[in-house]
Amino acid sequence: MKKMIVLLLLVLAACGRSDEETAVKTVENYMQAKITVDTDTIHALLCSEMEANAERETLTFQGVDNPRIEAMDCTFDGESTVSCNGQIIATYGTEDNTFPFTNYRVVKEDGEWKWCGEAGGN
Repeated sequence: MKKMIVLLLLVLAACGRSDEETAVKTVENYMQAKITVDTDTIHALLCSEMEANAERETLTFQGVDNPRIEAMDCTFDGESTVSCNGQIIATYGTEDNTFPFTNYRVVKEDGEWKWCGEAGGN
């Protein structure tokens, strides 16, 4: 039931937005869900090709102290790539580690943009 509510909210949020806005929002929402270990949202935003990696994607920041997004700024190329600047900062013990954003592949499945992994290069 919770998964259905998340999907409904994502669909409603996308209504009236351009492809650029919704593709960028998909990546931004995906990254936020990843650092907060939001399993339902991660599953809802993964493309079908990436579903086999859902557990790995969900657990990336589990047990990490205070993961946070800093200066995220993304643009859509109009086809299949969202390029993002900024980074995730995660604290391991007493040390902050940074994970710079890069280019992400997005695909439209059943009329909705889905996150489909890194596109490579930046």
